[in-house]
Amino acid sequence: MPMRWKLLGLAGLAGVAATGVVVARRRRAQREYEPDELRERLHRRLAEVDGGDGAGPGARAQDRAPVDPV
Repeated sequence: MPMRWKLLGLAGLAGVAATGVVVARRRRAQREYEPDELRERLHRRLAEVDGGDGAGPGARAQDRAPVDPV
């Protein structure tokens, strides 16, 4: 019986180590962007979604078109 617990513990440690390796590889695969480059990419994506009017989720209330109450 004690041998089973040892094997179970070793299998658990191996699983944790394998998960750590997978996470580390994924993090290394991600590209790191400069703040200005990231900001430009986000603004470009927002313009594509909004149609370029700039009244997206981050726009101020006065910049948005009025909404008629239903």
